[in-house]
Amino acid sequence: MSGPRRIAVLLFEGVEELDFAGPWEVLAAWADQFPDDGIEVFTIADLAGPIRCAKGLQVLADHRREAAPAFDLLILPGGRGTRPLLKDDAMLAWLRDLAERGVTIASVCTGALVLAKAGLLDGKPATTHHGSLTLLAELGRDIDVQPDARFVDNGTVMTAAGVSAGIDLALHLVMRMHSVERARQVRRYIQYDPSPPI
Repeated sequence: MSGPRRIAVLLFEGVEELDFAGPWEVLAAWADQFPDDGIEVFTIADLAGPIRCAKGLQVLADHRREAAPAFDLLILPGGRGTRPLLKDDAMLAWLRDLAERGVTIASVCTGALVLAKAGLLDGKPATTHHGSLTLLAELGRDIDVQPDARFVDNGTVMTAAGVSAGIDLALHLVMRMHSVERARQVRRYIQYDPSPPI
């Protein structure tokens, strides 16, 4: 593919901070440290003004969703703000359209609920935050819920478990889009050690 590979990170009211900031850090570090890899990362949102996240952080998106450049990969984070998205027919149709056009969609935490509601996880293995595993199963048809998985890669649709699991998924994306060595280099750069200290 010629030109940069573009990655969009969706923002919305009530988005969980680490759900988007974790993958953003991994992918933006990749783009910054290895510019020859041709990776471009930006945020998109329906709102033009400040977006208040789940824990109170306010952020501004780089682009309005309808005016964003074309992208190859969408990061769909979770948080309490996903609940209104479950009733947003325009958002659900947009996600289905992205999938039909071959855009890869990777959810973090309860972002998987929105994918399930859109029908994109029917008959597939998937995971989400441990507190929403039952709801995940209820929102789709024959979803193979994986309660112990950090992330699940179905090719063009991926899901990660809660919050920090998005960092693992993002490193997996670096590996998938480039190489194991590049993912290790990015992991070392951000000094991410997946072994918890406590």
